[in-house]
Amino acid sequence: MTTPQVTIPSFTIPTILVTLIIATLVGALAQLVVGYTRGGCLTSVLIGFIGALLGNFIASWLGMPNILVIGGPDWRIDLVWTFIGAAIFTALLALILGGSRYRGFYRRRYL
Repeated sequence: MTTPQVTIPSFTIPTILVTLIIATLVGALAQLVVGYTRGGCLTSVLIGFIGALLGNFIASWLGMPNILVIGGPDWRIDLVWTFIGAAIFTALLALILGGSRYRGFYRRRYL
């Protein structure tokens, strides 16, 4: 018996940086569209990454094609499904955690 070959995608510094930038932008845009922001840049990155996972899972579950793909020979990111997944995840966070987008501004008292 022979062992099958395993291919591991190459993760380089530019690949990681581009992925972080795309995840940040998509996560921030999803938070703006849903109208719920809690946290800063790190929260946008996490929402973008979880949105990419959730969006790709939904697309493969429904059998939908890739719509707008950005990537190189080793990696690919579908922006539309990433945004849809990030928007769904942000809406779920808003339902679970509650609150509104500008809650902190209304509690201040100006004398």
